[in-house]
Amino acid sequence: MTDRPEHQLSADINETRDSADILRQELLKEISRLNRFSTRGLLALSLFLVVSILAWWSFSFLPAPERVTAVLGKPPSAPIISIVLLIYTFSAIILSLSRMAAGIEHGSSFSHVGFLTAFFLFYYFGKSLDENFWAVFGSGITILGVESYRIWTFCAEGISKSMEDIEYVNRTGRPPPQE
Repeated sequence: MTDRPEHQLSADINETRDSADILRQELLKEISRLNRFSTRGLLALSLFLVVSILAWWSFSFLPAPERVTAVLGKPPSAPIISIVLLIYTFSAIILSLSRMAAGIEHGSSFSHVGFLTAFFLFYYFGKSLDENFWAVFGSGITILGVESYRIWTFCAEGISKSMEDIEYVNRTGRPPPQE
């Protein structure tokens, strides 16, 4: 066994302590990021509610449907839009549930708000928004509710794992074993 000078041992201990502090800081940054990310679903849901209120008021700030259809042409019929809405709703829910099962971090909630806004607009320009408002609203609440829950559970699991890693670093001074 080789004898190491005392100052060498002291340097090794300080280096280990510094690397543990750096690792602890990285884990705390990850927890902070996940806390911020966990609100993404609720923000998208809030934005959808604002769009829904505007749709409920029949998009009073938009030009009349007749003026827009004169420029763009006739919109699809309400039954066609409804079929596409139904397909989109089931596809979005299945995609979100598969991401949840796979544990994938994906923040697509805002794209759903865009698609749902497009459905509101199609119904508005097709002059059938009053009859179909609740279909889009119900689809949006369902899709964004599932998305919000998926994002929240992903972040909660990540925060829990990071907290366990911090406890391991505090206890041992070493990085946690990788799974």
